[in-house]
Order: sequence, then structure tokens, then C-alpha cells
Amino acid sequence: MDRTLKYDLTAHVALVTGANHGIGAATAVALAGCGAGVAVSYLRVSDRAESGLPDVYRTNLAKDAGEVLAAIRSRGGRAASLEADLRDAGTPARLFDLAERELGPVDILINNATGWVADTFTDAEFHRGGFETTMVSARTHDRLFGVDARGGALLIAEFARRHLARHATWGRIVGLTSGGPLGFPGEVSYGAAKAALENYTMSAAFELAAAGVTANMVYPPVTDTGWITDEVRAYVAQRDDLMHVAEPAEVAEVIAFLCSDHGRLVTANVVHLR
Repeated sequence: MDRTLKYDLTAHVALVTGANHGIGAATAVALAGCGAGVAVSYLRVSDRAESGLPDVYRTNLAKDAGEVLAAIRSRGGRAASLEADLRDAGTPARLFDLAERELGPVDILINNATGWVADTFTDAEFHRGGFETTMVSARTHDRLFGVDARGGALLIAEFARRHLARHATWGRIVGLTSGGPLGFPGEVSYGAAKAALENYTMSAAFELAAAGVTANMVYPPVTDTGWITDEVRAYVAQRDDLMHVAEPAEVAEVIAFLCSDHGRLVTANVVHLR
């Protein structure tokens, strides 16, 4: 296999959600580059034409997993994929069944997928990044909590059930977060759903520690997954606490570290990246 392993994950299998583009795709490729078999979960989204988001981002949202699978397999890696809606309570079992059938038991779970939409309690029509916002509603709440919070929790539960049933002694859970418990103006349901996922993940860190599982959240900096506009870059440039716009591969490197044996002492943390 033509690659140099930074971390050795050859004995492991990862499930990465939202992995058809952006941080999820970069993470799937990075973990496969370390030798892990990778199951890619994704859901094509094509209902954002009126949102004011850049064309490249809307194109990314509508992709299948073909490019990611090709990138992994071209380097000799093992990968499988399934398009699935995390709002469906039966999705976690289907994803784990696919991974086990094609690659082996999952011992790395990356909760990356999001149902992102920008909602607000105000009548503001546009987010600071230049794209449209909408008032908080049952629709925006259910979309975000269904994927980011409930979907993430059910995936952790399925991971834990299977891990404990086979008496496994090594496992990694990593979630992606943004906003958090102090609020996220302009993206209020997104921030609240991520805060819920943080809480679920911290509980998993303590409850599953005896079974050799670490669980952490990664809080990336502003990351260019295709949604970065000139307005966003200007906003980052004038903020003292936002150092730069990151690339997905930079975030994926940190996730790979947390999944490796080098990260075995890191658990129950929200890892803030700058």
C-alpha cells in the first residue's frame, strides 16, 4: 500500500457521518490513510437554492460519497458507504450492520453530520456571513435536533451496545461541535443541538471509560468547507478570538490523533482548535 502511516489504525474500523464533503470527508480519508476501514454515512441535500449559500457549498451538500470512496480506495484503503437520514431511528443499526458486514466491528465513531440551518429569535433576514436566516420554528428545531442531537445520541447508544456485547476493550468517539452552552446568535438551534451532543458525549466518556472508550468533542475554527464568503473572511479577520480560516484536512488531523493510541489519555474534553 503506497502510503506512510502517521498513526497506526490498521486494526480498527471507523464510522464517519456526514462524510460526503467537508470535515467528514477529510476525516474519512485521514483515518483510512492510517489504515482504518471506514464506513461513510451521508445524506444528499438539495433544498438550499434560496438560502444565499455559495454555489460550491450547495454542490458539496448534494454530492454522494463517490469521490471519498475513490480517494480512499485509490490509496489501497477499505471503505463502504450508505446514504441514510439520521432522523430515522432505524439508521444507526443499518449503518453499523453495513460496517460490520463490509469491514468489521466499528470501534471508532465520528459524529460529524449536521442538519445545519441558520435560525434566530429576531427578524434578521441575513446572517453575518451573508446568507439567509429564518425564525426559530418547529421545522428548524426538528431538523437540527433530529440530526445533531438525537441522531448523535442514538449512534453513541448503538456503538455502546455493540461494544459492550462483544466485550471490546478499545474504542473512540469523537463529535464535532460549534456554538455550545453559551448560545450561538444567528444559529441558535444549531448551537443548542451541538450543546446537547456535547453533553451526550461527555456522559459517554464517563460511562464507557471502563470499557476502554474515550469520547471527546472537537470544536473547529471557522473551516472552509465551501460555505466561506467574503463576508465571513472579513468577520474572521476583525475578530481577536478567530485566528484563521482552517482547511478540513487540518481538523481531520486532530481527529485522527484523538482516535489513535497517542490520544489514549484524552477523554471527556471539548478540544477547541484555533
